[in-house]
Amino acid sequence: MSRLDRLRMEKVETRHFQQFNELLRYVFQVTKKELQMVGWEEREIALAKLPVLEKADVLGWFDGEKLISQLAVYPFQVNIFGRTFEMGGLTGVGTYPEYSGLGLMNKLMRQALLDMQERRQSISYLFPYSFPFYRRKGWEIISDKMTFEIRDYQLPKIRKVPGYVERLDTEHPDVRRVYRHFSSMRHAAMIRNELAWDEYWRWDLDDLTAAVYYDGSHQPVGYLLYWISKDVLHVKEMVYINQEARIGLWNFISAHFSMVSKVIGNTYTNDPLAFWLDDGDIKETIAPYYMARIVDVKQFLTQYPFKALGTEIHLTFELTDPILEWNQGVFTLHVSETGQGELVQSEGFADFSLDIQTLTTMMLGYKRPSYLAVIGRFTANKQTVELLENLIERETPYFSDYF
Repeated sequence: MSRLDRLRMEKVETRHFQQFNELLRYVFQVTKKELQMVGWEEREIALAKLPVLEKADVLGWFDGEKLISQLAVYPFQVNIFGRTFEMGGLTGVGTYPEYSGLGLMNKLMRQALLDMQERRQSISYLFPYSFPFYRRKGWEIISDKMTFEIRDYQLPKIRKVPGYVERLDTEHPDVRRVYRHFSSMRHAAMIRNELAWDEYWRWDLDDLTAAVYYDGSHQPVGYLLYWISKDVLHVKEMVYINQEARIGLWNFISAHFSMVSKVIGNTYTNDPLAFWLDDGDIKETIAPYYMARIVDVKQFLTQYPFKALGTEIHLTFELTDPILEWNQGVFTLHVSETGQGELVQSEGFADFSLDIQTLTTMMLGYKRPSYLAVIGRFTANKQTVELLENLIERETPYFSDYF
């Protein structure tokens, strides 16, 4: 019997949580010492991923009783231009190096995508450890992250606002209340369920604090999650519903002028902080952030909120997908005068051809059809490109962290 013949793919269950956790820590090089430095004792380390095994769909390869390769799919939802989509969040991907080169992860990913389709999760998100690897599997970049560093003397001057800030525990319900409102407004934002919040907090330091901004009517409209270490204020997340909340939260940060030497954090690339500050000579670094892939193109485009152009639109295109056969072939997209889409298998001449990666980043508004055509990601005549530009929603200002 060959080595491959003795391996079997199975669902990873709660009884495997110790092996699941050990494989994660090996692949991502997280040591017990590092976990204990943020307050995780041995029992907590062992149980850390138990909720994932209870609530997520986790698949693995076993060699006998030994778990040697795995991935997890979280049952999440995302807001795509105002509509809620079921999303499979791919994470926990890893294989022990002595089992590499056997195609195990390819088979796990295909099965995971099959399962997503059955659960009607028409789109999948992930945070990539390798952009080329996941591109080859059909994922594409859909958001960027901007990291900023502001010196104490560059902090904005305090401006008068009608509301106030309260420092609260991170588990305070007003934090989640604000985020629910935020995620309902922001395209591509994660709609965090209980599992998402658990993962979001999992490895945080004990001194992480929430500062919630309340408006003049005492309604929570923004929050800041932060900690201070060695004279540096670290921003984990800043969420605000309106500009009043944004100003109020920065007032709170600026009030730390005498306590910190600088502020470090992340923001959204379409909301550059340098332009907003009086002293914009700050350090900002842009990097690609999350990737996504359409799992079921027919379901996704049927649910997608196309712009209502007042007339029926018909476009035929050829689609390729490196893994999923149901996303391959020639399709015709019918969009009603009210913006309702329907995708059907078709034959004959295609107006344009593209792969699932290009379609994903186009439909999520990260890159426009005109730009993708210019750089050769798909080929179409000028009329077709203009029609796609008119049909597809434009990118809104903010992308949200989903874990």
